[in-house]
Amino acid sequence: MQDGADNELLPDTLAIMTPSVLPRSILRRPVPGRFVLGNPILLWVAFILVHLWLGALNLYGPGLPLGDVTIVYKFWTDQALLANYWVGIDSSWVYPIVALVPMLISRIFGAESMPGTWLGLVLVLDIVAFGLLTDWGRTRRNSVVGWWWVAFLVSLGPIALGRIDSITVPLAIVGVLLVATRPRAASVILTIATWIKVWPAALLVAILISVRARTRVIVGASVTSVGIIAVALSLGAGSHVLSFVTQQSVRGLQVEAPVSTIWLWREFAGAANNSVYYDRGILTWQVRGAGVELASALMNPLMILAVFAITVLAILAVRNRVSVADLLPALSLAYIVALIAFNKVGSPQYITWLAVPVILGLATNAVGRGRSFRTPAILVLVLAALTQLIYPYFYGYLLGLNPAMLSVLSARNLLYFVLLGWAVVTIWRASRCLAVRYRS
Repeated sequence: MQDGADNELLPDTLAIMTPSVLPRSILRRPVPGRFVLGNPILLWVAFILVHLWLGALNLYGPGLPLGDVTIVYKFWTDQALLANYWVGIDSSWVYPIVALVPMLISRIFGAESMPGTWLGLVLVLDIVAFGLLTDWGRTRRNSVVGWWWVAFLVSLGPIALGRIDSITVPLAIVGVLLVATRPRAASVILTIATWIKVWPAALLVAILISVRARTRVIVGASVTSVGIIAVALSLGAGSHVLSFVTQQSVRGLQVEAPVSTIWLWREFAGAANNSVYYDRGILTWQVRGAGVELASALMNPLMILAVFAITVLAILAVRNRVSVADLLPALSLAYIVALIAFNKVGSPQYITWLAVPVILGLATNAVGRGRSFRTPAILVLVLAALTQLIYPYFYGYLLGLNPAMLSVLSARNLLYFVLLGWAVVTIWRASRCLAVRYRS
């Protein structure tokens, strides 16, 4: 029997890839502008052109948007290839060990070609995810979802391609789209993504709670993790294999983090002992002032508390027989927004994570299942556009405490909590409605 293809699983999963089970009336529902939006050639041309445009901005645009690749990633790979000193193996590292793989792949044509190779690697991964989403142009079912992804990339700008997160996003999209038919394969892909950057673990937890095929998900994730850890240990990583966990816990409050907004406005108002400074140890701008250390210490517990509360709500939804289609997209969104909203790091690339649950929610709704994801889709586009204003174009003004940029940042950070509220309320309403219906 194929992985996840049994009849028992399909009725309780998203079945995104199986539109044949839907009534023809749903499949034939007229869509405004369907001849434009549904044209697969136009959609693919737009997708490729957007990547070329963002690639050009990364290479030649203002603000050094590809700086992490050309400076930080290059430095780490130089250490490995030239000095035989491997971060994550010979020393602690801020990223999980598999993050080295795409960085090293981008060096395959030499150090000078690293920027272009990196952008090409991201393009290839995005094409694979986009092809799975749109069924390689053979159907028009997810055309609107594809156009949303194009709009998202345009809204977010060059940062969408210029960080290690750009590798994990297409992997995560492929993972969530395979949940319906191949849960074990989905868990393997998402686990690999987690060992590149931790955030896809939130999707794994959401899937584990939502679907029936929990054993397959656990086995796939466990075997993959054990294999990765075994390889790392065989290379001499030792305790460094999990160093990314402790490396994040000792950080201060980054400038863009939602909680840091308080100290930015305090400094703008002239509060004593407040300042923005550059931490050369972790290569980021942070805030300093009265109460910062306490807030920094509290952020991780607050994040854990938020995730715990969302988990309790999700378990209640499962007990009340909320369908996977109603639960998984909203739960994935709630987890990911919580990881951002209560994070003491507010890097602009975190916005890319939000594309995954939105694409999942829109794709699920496109086949007549689940709840409308129009509201979060719009909110995430706004979040992306505000983030592009902040970085890379006007980041210097933000550091200089320009009131207009402080207002943009404040609005962006407030929208995180609006989006989190939408996701939590959606889960609660679905659970409550079914509970009432079941009792009656």
